[in-house]
Amino acid sequence: MFKGSMPALITPFANGAVDFDALKHLVDWHVEQGSHGLVPMGTTGESPTLTHDEHDAVVETVVKASAGRFPVIAGAGSNNTAETVRLVEHAKAVGADAALVVTPYYNKPTQRGLIAHYLAAAEIGLPIFIYNIPGRSVIDMTPETMGELAKHPMIIGVKDSTADMARVSQQRALCGEDFCQMSAEDASALGFFAHGGVGCISVTANVAPKLCAEFQNALAAGDYAKALTYQDKLMPLHEAIFTEPGLIGAKYGASVLGKCSDEVRLPHVGLEDSTKAKIEAAMRHAGLIN
Repeated sequence: MFKGSMPALITPFANGAVDFDALKHLVDWHVEQGSHGLVPMGTTGESPTLTHDEHDAVVETVVKASAGRFPVIAGAGSNNTAETVRLVEHAKAVGADAALVVTPYYNKPTQRGLIAHYLAAAEIGLPIFIYNIPGRSVIDMTPETMGELAKHPMIIGVKDSTADMARVSQQRALCGEDFCQMSAEDASALGFFAHGGVGCISVTANVAPKLCAEFQNALAAGDYAKALTYQDKLMPLHEAIFTEPGLIGAKYGASVLGKCSDEVRLPHVGLEDSTKAKIEAAMRHAGLIN
C-alpha cells in the first residue's frame, strides 16, 4: 500500500485561514497526476503553525477527499508523547491509513525514551511510520533502535531524512526486508530506492507530482536508466525548492501552477525574488511551465 511518490502535502492558506476548498482540489489533482498517496500535516504542511483543531481538520479533509483512491499517512508527531497519542487516535478515527510520528524534537530523549514514545503511539492500533530527521529534531534514531521498534506489528516503516544510503541497507538488515523504507530527501531518492527503499515522501511532488510519480514508477520497474532521465529533469527543481525552507518553495511552485496561494504563516515569510526566479527556471527545465 505504501510505496512510490507520496507528496508531503502543503497546507493552502487564504487570508490567514486554511483554504479547505484549495486543499480538496489539491487532493483531486494529485490523484489525477498519478501520485501514490498523500502525507498531510508534516513539516511541509506547516504543522508547527496550525492549531490542534486546524491540524485535525486538515487530516480529516484529506482523508475524506481522497475517498480511498490512494493511502493517506497522517502527520501525528509531537515532542509530547500524550499529544502524539491523541493525534494518532484522531488519525485512526477519521480513517487515515497510517500515522507519521516524528522523533521528539528539542527535548532530546535517549534511545530508550524513543522506544517508549513509539510504543505508546503504536498501542493505538494504527500503522506507524517513524520519521527520523536528525537535522530538525537533533536526535538520531539508530538502526538498532529502529530494529527493536520494527518488532511491533504496528510499526511498519520509516520516513528517512538522513540522506545516508548506508542506513537503508543497515535498517533493511535490522528491521527486515518488509519494513517500508521511504526516502524523505528528493535529491537522493534514486540511490535510496536502489539500496532497498520503496518510495519517497516528497516535497518536490507538490510542484511536479506527475514527474515524481513516473520517476518512482521507473524505479519500481527496475528501469534505472529511465529513472535517471527523470532525475536529471527534476534535480534543479529539488535544489531550487530548498534554496529557502522547502515548504515555502513548494508552496510558491504550486502557486505558479495556479493550485493555491503562496501564503505562509510566520515565522516563515515569502521568498526572495531571486529564489522565485530560480524555482521558475527549474520548473521550465522540468517542462512544467513555458
